[in-house]
Amino acid sequence: MNATPDSARVPRGQAPADKSRVPLVIVTGMSGAGRGAAMRVLEDLGYEAVDNLPLSLFGSIVPSEGLAGRGLALDVDVRTRDFSEQRFNEMVDALFALQGVDGRMLFIDCDDEALRRRFTETRRRHPLAKDRAVLDGIQLERRLLGDLRGRADVLIDTTALSVAELRSIVTGHFALDPAGLAVTVMSFAFPRGLPREADLVIDVRFLANPHYVDALRRLTGLDAAVGAYIAADAAYAPFIGGLESWLVPLLPRYKQEGKSYLTIAVGCTGGRHRSVYVAERIAAALVAQGHAVHLTHRDLPAPKDAHEALELTRKDTVAS
Repeated sequence: MNATPDSARVPRGQAPADKSRVPLVIVTGMSGAGRGAAMRVLEDLGYEAVDNLPLSLFGSIVPSEGLAGRGLALDVDVRTRDFSEQRFNEMVDALFALQGVDGRMLFIDCDDEALRRRFTETRRRHPLAKDRAVLDGIQLERRLLGDLRGRADVLIDTTALSVAELRSIVTGHFALDPAGLAVTVMSFAFPRGLPREADLVIDVRFLANPHYVDALRRLTGLDAAVGAYIAADAAYAPFIGGLESWLVPLLPRYKQEGKSYLTIAVGCTGGRHRSVYVAERIAAALVAQGHAVHLTHRDLPAPKDAHEALELTRKDTVAS
């Protein structure tokens, strides 16, 4: 069981400590990753949203008055006039240092192959590719963005997210009046990489693996037969009991410290059986304790008609 480190400057998902300060979210990231979708969520949450603002004008539109009860979201990408990483960092530092401003940076990312596929399938050119291959534009953009990804207070990787899941994550981190601690429980497969947004990672590969039972291999952790097989493992009952007794008192402490969003990731080898079943059990236990829980299975294929893919729309291509 591992906990991923929070951002060094502002803990991810932490609610603003002083409600008299104006929440300021600077949104950046890769073209086609979903920045436009994230900005629309922020606008729906009550933020004043401004797209593609030149860096030279950043300071002039961040008054501490007139935004009472609202926040300000600024979108910037490499196509913004006079963009440079150094100048961007200088302007961000100046904005975040203003009295009456509570600033955080959101970086929207996505795997290069998924970005290439999104641009190719929608037949839209990457804004930096011009007459070159899409992948050339993606790689150039990564170079231009430099270390901004590492500086971000909140990093969201949309590679395997639906629009609804992106909305849930953005809302959890940036709601202006959060009702409490929003929890996401996610199953995943270790060979496909750790979820980048995870705060707590739980490894359940020690449990009996249904993959090696012919009758269970094609089923998932959502099926009763798979659940019964895993629950019959002698190690399961003490593990799940101990985990629940550890998590239940932990979450209120996170909330007490001002954290508004928490992601619990449960991993196994294939992301199909054990992690799915345990994630379902954890989510049910937290719901029973009165927590708002969003449950998702990252590496479990969803029916096409039940999964709204995060693909490029015309607005995403122009403004993202």
